Amino acid sequence: MARRVPLFLKRRSYRRRRLRDAARLLPVFGAFFFLLPVLWSPGESPAPDTASDGLYLFVVWFLLILAAAALAPGLDGGADDDGTEP
Repeated sequence: MARRVPLFLKRRSYRRRRLRDAARLLPVFGAFFFLLPVLWSPGESPAPDTASDGLYLFVVWFLLILAAAALAPGLDGGADDDGTEP
């Protein structure tokens, strides 16, 4: 009798793949949030609001670092539980 291949991935393998997907999307989200101030309408003052935009960029940068640090422990680079290489 032929051995049946499971229909679904193991839970740990599935979560590790989704974690890798999230890590791959992190630069895309970062680029979007870095370019977001360009879409903002200028303030009522004729001078550009560089202080608030600069603060915004550093906050986004810091949050991206925290997100990468949160995702990093799960990205060990080893083989999945189902025996396939990344």
